[in-house]
Parts: sequence; structure tokens; C-alpha cells
Amino acid sequence: MEHIIATVRGFDGALVLVPEPGSDAPELAWGDAFFYYSPDGRVPANAQPYGTIVTKNYPGDSALDLDPPGRWRVNIHVGRGMFQELTGEEPRALGRTHDLAATDHVMPHPVYGPLGWVCVVNPGARTMGTVVQLLRSAHEAARARCTRRRSPQ
Repeated sequence: MEHIIATVRGFDGALVLVPEPGSDAPELAWGDAFFYYSPDGRVPANAQPYGTIVTKNYPGDSALDLDPPGRWRVNIHVGRGMFQELTGEEPRALGRTHDLAATDHVMPHPVYGPLGWVCVVNPGARTMGTVVQLLRSAHEAARARCTRRRSPQ
């Protein structure tokens, strides 16, 4: 997990938030990580993170059972085309059953898969390179969206 956070912090214009106990963030978010493109270092008002790391179950998102010690998940917005390439499925027509206990395996996000998000529980030797590459691509896509928003019409 720390390797991924350090890698994303090295991306040009990256903002990585890791809320800690006692911070202004909701307690549920403590210990998780949120990745934004934000060259000014402020959380963008009009953009969601392009990637996250979660270390526990969230309400409505417990299918991958992240509460046991040592389980965590990286989530990445990859878009429709890459989603299909990685999973073999159309994001809005998910039909295959995935081994939700699997680790080190790219799969549709259990909640946000229809929106083009993938996830990996406990990335390891098989998926770490892919995860970093996907985060870099998601970062560049967020940069492009930011540039489009800022350019005069």
C-alpha cells in the first residue's frame, strides 16, 4: 500500500490525501487514500478522485470483505475501453461472477464497476505493475479533464 501511495505522490500535479485520526475527514475515511490531479494542491471542487485505497468495508460496499486485518483494495477509474480490455465485460452490463475473495487479481469494482472502475485486493507480484500503470493513466486522464475545464471555450 505504501509503495502505491509513494508512487502516486511522485506523479506531476498529484494530490494524495491520507486522512488520519483526528483530522477533519470523516472517521470512516481515516487510513484510506484518495488520489487527485491537483497542481495547486487543493482538493478539486468539481472532480472525484481517480483512484483510492480503502482499508475497510464501507456501507453498501462490503462484498470484498476488507475488514479482516491485512486486507485492502486499490480502486481505479479506467474508463469503458480499458475496463473491457481488463475484465472482458462491458461496464454497464456486468454478468460474470467474480471470486470476491481473490487477491492480486484485477476485477470490476463491486459498486462502481458500471462506471468504469476496477479494483485489486492486496495487489502483489502479478498485478502491481498493472496497478501502477493504470493509476498513471488515470492521473493523465484527470489532468486532461482539468485542462479541458480550464481552457476557454
